[in-house]
Amino acid sequence: MPGPLSHVTVIELAGIGPGPFACMMLADLGATVIRIDRLPGPPSKGGLEDLMRNDSIVDRGRRSVSVNMKDPRGVEAVLRLMARADILVEGFRPGVAEKLGLGPSVCHARNPRLIYGRMTGWGQTGPLAQAAGHDINYISLSGALHAMGEADRPPAPPLNLVGDYGGGGMLLVVGVLAALAEAQRSGKGQVVDAAMTDGAALLMAAPYGLMTKGFWQDQRQSNFLDGAAHFYGTYECADGRYVSIGAIEPQFYKQLLAVCGIDDPQFQHQWTPEEWPALRSKLEGVMRQRTRDEWCALLEGSDACFAPVLSMAEAPLHPHNQARGTFVAPQGVSQPAPAPRFDRTPSELPPPAPTVGAHTGELLAHAGLGPEDIRALQEAGVIHIAGAFA
Repeated sequence: MPGPLSHVTVIELAGIGPGPFACMMLADLGATVIRIDRLPGPPSKGGLEDLMRNDSIVDRGRRSVSVNMKDPRGVEAVLRLMARADILVEGFRPGVAEKLGLGPSVCHARNPRLIYGRMTGWGQTGPLAQAAGHDINYISLSGALHAMGEADRPPAPPLNLVGDYGGGGMLLVVGVLAALAEAQRSGKGQVVDAAMTDGAALLMAAPYGLMTKGFWQDQRQSNFLDGAAHFYGTYECADGRYVSIGAIEPQFYKQLLAVCGIDDPQFQHQWTPEEWPALRSKLEGVMRQRTRDEWCALLEGSDACFAPVLSMAEAPLHPHNQARGTFVAPQGVSQPAPAPRFDRTPSELPPPAPTVGAHTGELLAHAGLGPEDIRALQEAGVIHIAGAFA
């Protein structure tokens, strides 16, 4: 694979949520990501089972080895693969990997340079470490969810972007790559404990800093970035679609007023919070005078800090996204392209998610198992090989 991580091998113990997202990012950057899948079960009955299949966009770029990790022979096969890897990623509850025989101490005995990435919601330690939870619970504990939404409504979940992906998967990627860089100096691996509660709290560093300085109130829709200020928010247009305004700086705010033809003197009180409700109401009336496309023709590309609010179907069609190749559509499947961009070692879109067990025989042979050993494991039901194994 091309990309800056083309020299890196990652073992992913299959899971859901932030772990697969982190491994997608690593694969997008060129890493060889070997996903250890469970043995295939009976045909899916739909619902949650289909949701949890490892065949989504976030599962692109993998190679799949299907192993029964409850069998010691399966664990040994995984350890053989791990012995040649740079990074391992697991997202079990604390202690589960140890019970499987794949905990950090066992892995580091085989591969002292291994970076062992652990992705959980609550972290490896603390009174909640063993409790079940999801993104919404983790961002609740960090103070992030409390700050989101309208003042007279319950807190509004920001999809699962803040906990699972921003505060989880991306935090794990930063952690394992930082540890990998350190291992190049020390020659020693280490465990990376990435918790979504920690990551969501980290994403709140700026609001916590503003609150410390007296520029942020600990109440929803009371601040300049949370929907209270008229110059930072979304507005409905004449056609029922929406646009976003983010004219924080005075020069950008001035341009917004000029292009919109607003000469009401009350709008000069940009940073007077007491005026914000009335100004928001007035700006709502202005924005309803034109359709979204008409506002785009007037404001898009200017310094008024403007953009249309696009749906997921619309976003790949926008000229800016098309010019940058922000989205791609291999086999007609629209999806975000790898990011960020590199000028010397550019990434390419990796292949789509593999069939479970598609690379079992090939990769175990590469790890040193002979054809007879592989066939014996297959016949014993320890591994699954999709298709024929030569």
